Amino acid sequence: MIVMKFGGTSVADAVRIRTAVRLVRERYDRKPVVVVSALAGITNLLIDLAHRALKGATGVQEVQDRHRRVLEDLGLSPDLVKEETDDLRSLLKGITLVGELTPRSLDCIMSFGERLSARVVAAAFVAEGIEAKPCDAYDLGLVTDGRFGAASPLETCYGGLGKSLAAVRGIPVVTGFIGKDARGNITTLGRGGSDFSAAIVGRAVGAEEIQIWTDVDGIMSADPKLCPRARSLEVLSFEEASELAYYGAKVVHPATMVPAVKARIPVRVLNTYRPERPGTVILDRAPASREAVKSIAYRSHISLISVTSSRMLMQPGFMARLFEVFGRHEVVIDMVATSEVTVSLTTDTRKDLGPALEELQEFAEVEVEKNQAIVSCVGEGLRDGKGALAGIFEALRDAKVKLRMLSFAASNVNVSLLVPERSVSRAVRALHARFFEK
Repeated sequence: MIVMKFGGTSVADAVRIRTAVRLVRERYDRKPVVVVSALAGITNLLIDLAHRALKGATGVQEVQDRHRRVLEDLGLSPDLVKEETDDLRSLLKGITLVGELTPRSLDCIMSFGERLSARVVAAAFVAEGIEAKPCDAYDLGLVTDGRFGAASPLETCYGGLGKSLAAVRGIPVVTGFIGKDARGNITTLGRGGSDFSAAIVGRAVGAEEIQIWTDVDGIMSADPKLCPRARSLEVLSFEEASELAYYGAKVVHPATMVPAVKARIPVRVLNTYRPERPGTVILDRAPASREAVKSIAYRSHISLISVTSSRMLMQPGFMARLFEVFGRHEVVIDMVATSEVTVSLTTDTRKDLGPALEELQEFAEVEVEKNQAIVSCVGEGLRDGKGALAGIFEALRDAKVKLRMLSFAASNVNVSLLVPERSVSRAVRALHARFFEK
């Protein structure tokens, strides 16, 4: 059994959906379970509609027209999405009447993208003579915690989810991105969470492989927009892929790795537009490679926070207090460096840091530098050293990129560098040239 997840660009229109149907048909003997994202652009449109509802606009015409147009192009009845769009309209009216958009309501609204997509894609299978059924993941037993916008599955859900999927006649077409908490509220797994859903489903059914069908030839050695000579990677370890995903590679959702790692299920990233390409396979352990660096990722919108206090000198508990503040305010820390009286940390600038910084200022001096970026060089070959670090420093020196902070991850497969945001393109190109274009 395999899991085939199709992202938004892979179900964007009738042409792409027909391609997805063909790809699944070609793998029918491997008992595929299909997981789908919303049609490309629909999730952003739903968020926009939710905010418009606060101002009195409750129309769903844009969503309805987009799906009806795809259905008509597939030769299917537009009425297939009527029930879901009617429910969406009612929910938007409720937001207008109450005058409030809660995280719970927003998750429910966003869920319609995948719910509509699953119905359209399942109908396309049936039209091609392939028995299939649209399945809302929460009806199958995907139970999550109650963190709206970033929910995680409960460990107890996997058994029931697997049994429910086994009982579906034909090909299950499962909604990605969504579940329900123990109280029955619809939750979302975070943006890009359909990858996560695919891994959850893969673990639940004991899949031999999880396939992520997207619009690129697998995971690349760098962002091809910055580095035209970037190449796709044949194989990565889970450890390498997790580091790349966390630090900005936009192919695989970071949380995808967790259920797959626990179940030791290979994840293969493939291109819907060029299915003949081998893509990238992510394994529990990758074969040894002669390359120290396999890929370079980057993340912008980073702030450097420096916390200085003479109280931390030789004092136990200071670091615990510091991180307790960040934890309580849900500020995610990326890189950390310490000296005798200063701790420097990086985090996403787009997070509201105000409340956490105010609390820190009660016992320390705090300085914040915005407009930073993290560039990460990832590869298991870094463990051996052998000139890799020297090559990184030389490349940045020659490109005249100022290095603000450095972290050699405890896993020894990631060297992360903090650079000014204005220099990130120059840094990535210089590093790629050094390690991949010699």
